[in-house]
Amino acid sequence: MARPSRLFPNGFDYVMITDNLLSIIDTRGKGPAHSMSRKVTMQQIADHVGVSKFAVSKALAGKSGVSADTRERIIGAATQLGYFVQKKVKAGGSRSGAESVKQSQRDTIIVLIPNVRYQNRHSFYWGRIIDGISNGLEAHQLGIMIVTEHITDNFAKLINPDGVLGLIGVGLISNQLLLELRNLGIPFVMVDHEDPLIPSDSLFMNNFECMRRVTNYLLGNGHQRLQFVGNVRYSKSFSDRWLGYRSMMEEMNVEMDQSPELLSFEGDNRSEMTETLEAIISKLKEENKLPTSFVCANDSIALCVMTVLMRMGVRIPEDCTVTGFDNIEDAALSSPTLSTVHVNKEALGQRAVETLLWRIEHPESPKEKILLSGDFIMRESTAPAAAAADQAANTAK
Repeated sequence: MARPSRLFPNGFDYVMITDNLLSIIDTRGKGPAHSMSRKVTMQQIADHVGVSKFAVSKALAGKSGVSADTRERIIGAATQLGYFVQKKVKAGGSRSGAESVKQSQRDTIIVLIPNVRYQNRHSFYWGRIIDGISNGLEAHQLGIMIVTEHITDNFAKLINPDGVLGLIGVGLISNQLLLELRNLGIPFVMVDHEDPLIPSDSLFMNNFECMRRVTNYLLGNGHQRLQFVGNVRYSKSFSDRWLGYRSMMEEMNVEMDQSPELLSFEGDNRSEMTETLEAIISKLKEENKLPTSFVCANDSIALCVMTVLMRMGVRIPEDCTVTGFDNIEDAALSSPTLSTVHVNKEALGQRAVETLLWRIEHPESPKEKILLSGDFIMRESTAPAAAAADQAANTAK
């Protein structure tokens, strides 16, 4: 077991993050001469936005008390004026003397996993990533503190920053909290999430290339009428998977008659997603637009699609094939079993630990985006398109 830590001095063991406020960090970097030539003050930002200097201070510190809209305008103005270029983040360079002793006493890694959108330890997907992180930290004899409950303000007051060596964020983390972490100078890496305006090391599956591979396989097996299923605004991974699918369709000159509803539907659980998808897919069938293959953004969505198709009397894979992504346990237990992309979730967590430790030792090195490859596992839910299969049979005769 990893060693417990002195992280939460006031007895807080679990914390959840749900704030979803926009923070913007200027990454244009025009060099020291630029930042020294005109110093941007909080008062200038306040005048630019039309708010008080106090509101600017709270917004830039990642504190509550400022509305999401006002925070967005303040940080947007700070970016435009070059405020973040001139501001030097704490921590980071080489340490010596008392500071080195202080760092040596830090033995705890915080793991942030907001309990939103299935992001929790009990999830088939996220839970395995946490297992990988835990095993990686145990190998380095470091303590772990999993933060999963609600934080509205002043994250630093809930923890003992002097005991924190670094932080790993898993899934969606609020911009407000990322800004506060930046201001605290705590090294952090992100798993399956990135904020283009708050630079950090990040780790993902190679979602783009993996989905291109799945799409290419389906096209090679005679499928010409495909539909992508997944809300492309749900996460960076969903967006990349959609882009990978679309790029292969365009590369192979296959016309897309994509249903926009399948790119924007929502549901907090499988029951809600199944109900929503049933209405969309039923409409496609009524309009004689049912595809020969549904390419789904993850396994949970694919299982919902399969449920809908079976209710409608559509045979899988004879009439319509279905693919997923992630290879959760249910994918191998469904009937028919689900073809999917295997994501080595434990390896993703372990690699996050190694990346964080490397970042702690090399604070000034350029930020990295690490992509792990995946494998397409073909099971019972996929087969050649019916027309292509018939043509192959006739050719054999």
